[in-house]
Amino acid sequence: MEVTVFIFYAQRYQRIMGLTKQYLRYVSGGVFGVIGSQKANISYVTLRGGERGRYVAVAACEHVFIWDTRKAEKVLILQGQKHEVTFLCPCPDGVHVAVGYEDGAVRIFSLLNGESTVCFNGHKSAVTVIRYDALGARLVTGSKDTDVIVWDVVNECGLYRLRGHKDVITQAIFLKDKNLMVTSSKDSFVKWWDLDTQHCFKTMVGHRSEVWAMAFLNGENRLLTGSADSELRAWDISYLQEEQTEGEPQVKKGKTLLEEDDSDRNDEHADESLEDRILTCKKSGSILREARDRVVSLTSDSKARVIACHGNDAILELFTVLSEQEVEKKMARKLKKAKKKAAKAGEGEDEEPVVEKTLKDEIIRLSKIKASAKIRSVDCLMCGGELKVALLLQNNTIETYSLKTSDKTPEANKTARLTLSGHRTDARTLAFSSDNLAILSASGDTVKVWNRSTLQVIRTMACEYALCSLFVPGDRQIILGTKSGKLQIFELASGILLETVDGHNGALWSLCLAPDQRGIVTGGADKTVKFWDFELIKDEESGQKRLTLKHTRTLQLEEDVLCVKFSPDYRLLAVSLLDCTVKVFYTDTLKFFLSLYGHKLPVLCLDISHDSTLIATGSADRNVKIWGLDFGDCHRSMFAHDDSVMFLQFVPKTHLFFTGGKDKKIKQWDADKFEHIQTLEGHHREVWCLSISPNGDHLVSSSHDKSLRLWERTREPIVLEEEREMVREAQFEESLAKGDDPVVPGETQGEAAPAAKKTVETVKAAERIMEALELLRAENRKMEEHKYASNSAGKQLAPPKPNPILAAFGNISPSRYVLDVIKKVRSSELEVSLLVLPFPYVPELLALFNGFIQQGLEVELVCRCLFFLLKIHFGKISSSQKLLAVIDDLRTNTLSKVQEIRDLMGFNSAALQFLQREIESKEEVMFFMDATERLQEKKKRRRKQERAVLTIA
Repeated sequence: MEVTVFIFYAQRYQRIMGLTKQYLRYVSGGVFGVIGSQKANISYVTLRGGERGRYVAVAACEHVFIWDTRKAEKVLILQGQKHEVTFLCPCPDGVHVAVGYEDGAVRIFSLLNGESTVCFNGHKSAVTVIRYDALGARLVTGSKDTDVIVWDVVNECGLYRLRGHKDVITQAIFLKDKNLMVTSSKDSFVKWWDLDTQHCFKTMVGHRSEVWAMAFLNGENRLLTGSADSELRAWDISYLQEEQTEGEPQVKKGKTLLEEDDSDRNDEHADESLEDRILTCKKSGSILREARDRVVSLTSDSKARVIACHGNDAILELFTVLSEQEVEKKMARKLKKAKKKAAKAGEGEDEEPVVEKTLKDEIIRLSKIKASAKIRSVDCLMCGGELKVALLLQNNTIETYSLKTSDKTPEANKTARLTLSGHRTDARTLAFSSDNLAILSASGDTVKVWNRSTLQVIRTMACEYALCSLFVPGDRQIILGTKSGKLQIFELASGILLETVDGHNGALWSLCLAPDQRGIVTGGADKTVKFWDFELIKDEESGQKRLTLKHTRTLQLEEDVLCVKFSPDYRLLAVSLLDCTVKVFYTDTLKFFLSLYGHKLPVLCLDISHDSTLIATGSADRNVKIWGLDFGDCHRSMFAHDDSVMFLQFVPKTHLFFTGGKDKKIKQWDADKFEHIQTLEGHHREVWCLSISPNGDHLVSSSHDKSLRLWERTREPIVLEEEREMVREAQFEESLAKGDDPVVPGETQGEAAPAAKKTVETVKAAERIMEALELLRAENRKMEEHKYASNSAGKQLAPPKPNPILAAFGNISPSRYVLDVIKKVRSSELEVSLLVLPFPYVPELLALFNGFIQQGLEVELVCRCLFFLLKIHFGKISSSQKLLAVIDDLRTNTLSKVQEIRDLMGFNSAALQFLQREIESKEEVMFFMDATERLQEKKKRRRKQERAVLTIA
């Protein structure tokens, strides 16, 4: 009996452990092959006080790469989480960079350590623009959800949300000396915002189509805008508060809103009357670009002396803005020429010729740069008299140029081109070497071999448009099948093309290595399957033996061949045809064996298991079917992806297989139990192909987002029930975050609104605050019961056991625990977390806040929470008789404590200023002088000395 029970439990344990050991989790091992993603812009950054104009930041899917353009290597990676990067903006302090993501989040990274400590969540869709103010204390973000949000970077919270645009925000700029902001959108409007009153006081309607970019010139007295045509429009801006005399009344900010009729849009509408306005905008002219399409990006250097703009082509146009002195000299020369011309014409000497100043006299064409491909984004930087330009191209390339602006005819010199670390077009085929150490990727123009451990490129060779590839046994040569039907053989040691063999008359879609490793089989669009043997022949030039392919047999079929595969026992050959069927033939005689039909669209990929018993097929109809190779019966048909299944491969020596689809996902399946095991999410575009290493520990995939991703098998087991539960929880949290934002009672839907939005984190933070308040209530009840029991017994009873949560925090009081929970809520999520909090918890919080303020605990945080709760629950709090005493105590305590802290800060500030003056007078040096300026001056002197030495030499 005992033996039977033991065997039963042993079998049960083995069955359970078999479930956990059979499936092991694959995790992301790195992203490579991408130099710069096309969704975001490029920007110059300063890294650790290094040379200006040397480092550029670009998006790389969900990460941000910092490239050293001089060494052409990656120096820093700002790790993202899940969503793709859509915008970058470096901070004026040179230490931080703000990154916007596709889900609307904004994270601020430190360039010193690459870590992110601040995260803002306010937008519901992708961030399209980010801009800092001059001090780097405020941040404005625009999004596809048409909202503009201003954030407080120092306090790590949102200030307000500005609504008014009807389409995607394309640009937002703070004014330096005034608390104003200007935004542009695809709705053809440019709006001016008064940030003191948080509303739009002027709308410019002089554009007939989308406004894609804009920039300030001439000390913010001129605005340059780029639209969907070849015209750059310039607007002169007059600030009326500066023009008012002492006797004139002050202009009230935001008294009126400029509204024009859509039917009467023209350029004259921007010239409004001067009454009751903060500023006026008048069109001063336009500059014609050479390109005919829309402006993609328009940028200027920090002093707005050089303007760079481009369209959807490969031409970057550069304009220079002349200073007032240069314009006066130019006008004087024009006047002199006009006088000479008038004198020659014999006109009256009394009449002075009149020369009008136009926009072309102030903004002149500097030069143009022709890049090697279409330009996606541009950034420029002025270093002394040299202009540095960084271009992000649409073919996964970064180029940098420099030119001397002081030359009469400045010519741009290409200083760097980053191409080695990625393909120009999508990689359509991947392969692993037999030792699992090298990865082959081939695209439309190059084939690259990568080191799997370092993810660095080892060899790059030019090729034709590759569709399939493999390593020749021995890993010394590779074979590519091309779109033109040729087979190309490369030698890895020298990186040269050994031979090009004409294989098929159409595209060569698939090739497969024979199980005996003596040859290959190919299938193409010419409706044939060809068999090839490896041969060594003597090279006529070098006299050494080299590899070649000898054609042995041909199998003629009725439809185009899409995929071919040998069974591992070398008995069968499976061929996928354009007629949606898979034909199986005997390898030795090429006689027909089976026809697998059932797919509604062509089978794009197939693979056979290691024991030659199962064949899995993936089709454009989004289904995966598993067949038996003994009778050709369909074991199961599974809906695998939301789009076409592009690639399928079995894990070696198992019945597990991976599929990749156009729905951006990679999925693992069990062919025995017909179950979905896990989904690998990371790619942001269609997955074209994947390859599994011979030992099954690594998986590499290629996508339309230009990235190659390595996935590694861990020792972590997967329990399918837990995996499905995690998926359900993630879906629930996503639906929770997509719910309607909480509404503040009594608040109308105007131009200004709260900045933050409801997310999963804010809901969880509110739940933690409620749990802490429930714990406080429970502890208070426990103390009351203990006090009542002690009074009833007539003696002091032993105190109750402390709550384990409070004991874990060092036996702190319940009220202090509530304060610690509130402190742990992110500053940017605090208001929304309190907004989600139900009102029955508010009276308790107000009483707690009174005690915290009296004790001087986190007065700033407590006052922030207090004022927000009073604002959103004003009606209920003011009508409650129980809260009158609490509010009265809060009023007196808050005023006294805040005044006390203010006095303390003022005293400390005065003392520090006094110490500063004392030290400056003693040492006769400026205290707190910026060390970076002195370092730059030393570098300049050193360069001058070096130039002098070179001149003497």
